[in-house]
Formats: sequence, C-alpha cells, structure tokens
Amino acid sequence: MSTAVYAGSFDPFTIGHKDIVNRALQMFDRVVIAIGVNEHKKGLWPAEFRCQAIAAAYRDCPEVKVITYTGLTVDMARDCGADVLIRGVRNTADFAFEQNLADTNRALTGIDTVLLITSPSLAFVSSSMVRELMAFGHDASRFIAWTTPSSPE
Repeated sequence: MSTAVYAGSFDPFTIGHKDIVNRALQMFDRVVIAIGVNEHKKGLWPAEFRCQAIAAAYRDCPEVKVITYTGLTVDMARDCGADVLIRGVRNTADFAFEQNLADTNRALTGIDTVLLITSPSLAFVSSSMVRELMAFGHDASRFIAWTTPSSPE
C-alpha cells in the first residue's frame, strides 16, 4: 500500500489544496494530510479546528487521514511510513523553493517528493490570498474547501 503525505499549514484548506489531494489519490493508495503546527506562527484558525474541518470534508473518503504534527515534515513522513511527500507547485518561484526542499528531504531520509502542477484554473488560489480577502471584508468562501462557521472559537 503506497502512502503519500501532503503537508502544510492549510490555513485555510483551499480548493487548490483539495485538487492536489484528489489528484494524489489517483496515484497513491492513501494520502495523509498533515497540518504543521508552528508555535511561533499564530494561524487564522486553530490547528485542531483545521484538522477537524479537513477531516469532515473527507469523511466519506477512508483513503484520507488528517493529522497535526510538530517538527520536521520529513521526520513525520518517515514516522507515518510515507513513500513520498506531495507538494503543489503554482509557478516557477514555487518550483525553485520546492526543489531545494525536496533535495534536502531526500538527503535526510531517502523520501522522494512528487510535485504536482496546480490546475491552471486554480493557480491564483492560495491560503494567503484567501486570508487577505477576508481581512478586507470580502467573502472568500468559494475558495475554501471546508464549510466554516463565522468564528472558529
């Protein structure tokens, strides 16, 4: 059984993230969506809320598991028994960053990274774009892949 780990902050989990997970499920038996928790970064939504909301979005898909973690992504992936890491790439700047990270992760653990090119119709969608729209009072719900209450608290 092949397992892929798709890690990120997912703050929020966008329709672009969902597209990457759905495409990864066509290649791998199981996808672990891993929400990284960085104590130095305060997210818009608490990590546990993000975990529950993403898990609810995939409640009918037993091939998807959603977890939170701290520490290095590649260490968590190794602990999960992952065969590969999945990363989405929107543009050349993303590619350059992800290539360096993939090389480092492979050197540390031997785990390869599969880069999935973002679907062209979703290339403009990012969590930071969604947060920015929301900060200025715009409805960004069409870009979020979960149903959120008005306040996560």
